[in-house]
Amino acid sequence: MELPVIDLAPYLEIAAEGESSPKRASGLTELCREVSRILKETGVLLVKDPRCTAEDNDRFIDMMEKYFQKPTEFKRLQERPLLHYQVGVTPEGVEVPRSLVDEEMQEKLMAMPKENQPLTPKGPDPKWRYMWRVGPRPLKTRFQELNSEPVIPEGFPEWKETMDSWGYKMISAIEAAAEMAAIGFGLPKDAFTSLMKQVWPHLLAPTGSDLRRYGQEGTVFAGYHYDLNFLTIHGRSRFPGLNIWLRNGQKIEVKVPIGCLLIQTGKQVEWLTAGECTAGMHEVVVTKRTIEAIKLATEQNRSLWRVSSTLFAHIASDTVLKPLGHFAESPLASKYPPTCAGEYVEQELAVINLKGNKGES
Repeated sequence: MELPVIDLAPYLEIAAEGESSPKRASGLTELCREVSRILKETGVLLVKDPRCTAEDNDRFIDMMEKYFQKPTEFKRLQERPLLHYQVGVTPEGVEVPRSLVDEEMQEKLMAMPKENQPLTPKGPDPKWRYMWRVGPRPLKTRFQELNSEPVIPEGFPEWKETMDSWGYKMISAIEAAAEMAAIGFGLPKDAFTSLMKQVWPHLLAPTGSDLRRYGQEGTVFAGYHYDLNFLTIHGRSRFPGLNIWLRNGQKIEVKVPIGCLLIQTGKQVEWLTAGECTAGMHEVVVTKRTIEAIKLATEQNRSLWRVSSTLFAHIASDTVLKPLGHFAESPLASKYPPTCAGEYVEQELAVINLKGNKGES
């Protein structure tokens, strides 16, 4: 199945002209409905944003490859377990796939047709991750550890500028898609984006997977799971391997075209829409296409670290999650009671082993 690509340029052009633009009535609403329909049915959205170029993505991945290739002892200097790994580096073997610890999820997996079942991880994910907060931290918050100062590794003078530049560009794409989705769902344009202000802030969280060490077909880098945040966005990785599950349970391997971005629905958007838009399930594994990319990279003497330029967009920590607008009248609304976003995040982090590590080094 080929996922359609939504070009954000027409929406950005009309938005820049103001609400009174005569172009707004012709085609814009239909385009927004298409965005909300795709998110509802697939949990993913491929977008092209003229502000986010392939060159921007390459510059970011080049730096992260250089970082992840550093010795383990160097990388662990940026580890912050006391802050639930929400800033700095998370070493391989720390993050636990949801499918390993969630019994209800395991039962659902066993009931899937064999061809749609995810690969079974052997233990914690063998991937590294770096957490970098993009945007201003709130002046006052009950969740200080979720809004801590960033960590900058030595020897990377370009680090802050590169991280912030790519992070802000992806946030801009998320905000445009979120506005379009809100319009498509029959909500005010800023229904979602207004809740993203004074946020965690958002987390630019690239992963690094060592394909020289773990490049065997069937290796699971990120076990079957959903994202706990609002929306997740990725630039194109140099190595394929992302599988997603559509709303109907079908499993497909995602192919992100050059110059495009991939957006995935998280648990917070499910909360805000009372389940109209569910959190998308996905995994990252070594596939036949990954093996082919490894062979080509080896021939070209390129890095064998698989980097994903992932950014987690969040609803503000101190904001209450609850179904918005007409979604509050949904018969499923009771499944999504008013819950503080920060408390919800802390509960989820505890399940996947990124909270409760205080005292460990």
